[in-house]
This record gives sequence, structure tokens and C-alpha cells, in this order.
Amino acid sequence: MIYWELFLAFFIPNIIGYGGGPAIIPLIEAEVVGRYGWMGAQEFAETLALGNALPSPIATKMAGYVGYDVAGIGGAVVAVFATVVPSLLLMLGALGLLYRHRESPRVKRMSQWVRPVIALMMAWLTWSFFSEGIDSAGLLHTLLIAAVAAVALLRFRAHPAFVVLGALVYGGLFLG
Repeated sequence: MIYWELFLAFFIPNIIGYGGGPAIIPLIEAEVVGRYGWMGAQEFAETLALGNALPSPIATKMAGYVGYDVAGIGGAVVAVFATVVPSLLLMLGALGLLYRHRESPRVKRMSQWVRPVIALMMAWLTWSFFSEGIDSAGLLHTLLIAAVAAVALLRFRAHPAFVVLGALVYGGLFLG
């Protein structure tokens, strides 16, 4: 039964999510944290931060980690399979359809609405992580990490992996 639940937990977000890993992370969180309770919000945020620091698509890393954590190697295989195969099949079908009707005004309007929806979902996820950070680390630490990360990313154009690594080191030294 656990394999079926893992399959559904990653199949559903990947079959209905449009826009890649960042767009489906809130959907995966809803399944993993909210529906099945395999992780708390803080552990999910830490897993996401670590996953962002590593190369390759975030959704498959999250699936592999959660699947392994819940049901070992078999769980990791099922979760990654549920993440990759349905999305690949759906995208191939959608790509063929969109390419065939690429000049259609409806297709152009639909494509214009995707970005704002993804932006709202990412804003909600950011707020959720910020709130969780305040609850677990406190306002001062959360604001300090956020400010240093913003300056590093925007002013110094630091690679996000280094920013995440720095936040992990800070958390390990001062919050662990």
C-alpha cells in the first residue's frame, strides 16, 4: 500500500503541475506534508534547500529522497518513476498539440496566464517557508539569513547553490 501512496503522491502533482519543478513543489508539499504526513514542514523545507544545492531537476531529487525515506530503495524507484514517466508522456502529447496550434489566439492567451499563476504559487511557498523559519529559528535568524541571501544573490550575483550552502552552514553552526 505504501508504494501505491508514494506513486500517487508524486504522480498527481506531476500530472497536473505545469511549469517544471518550481511550479510543482507546492503540490508535492501538499501531498508529502499535508496529506500523508511523511514529513513536517520544516523537514520538507530542509530537504528542498538541500535538493536545490544539488544538480539535476528538483522534483526527481525530492521524489527520490522522500521515497527512500518512506520505503527504502523500492520507494525511491516508485517515487522517481511516478515523477518522470507521466510528465514525460503528458509533455510529449501536449507539445505535439501546442505545436500544431501554435498560432491559435487561445493557445497564446493560455501561455500568458501560466507565468502569473506560477508566480503566485511560488509566493505562497516562500511565505510558507518564511513563516516556518520564524516559528523554528526565530525572527532574527530568519531575517538575517534572508537579508544575507538577498544581498548575495542580487548584489554579488552569487550562485544559488553557494547561498543555500551558506545558509546550511549558518544553521548548523548557530541553530543546530
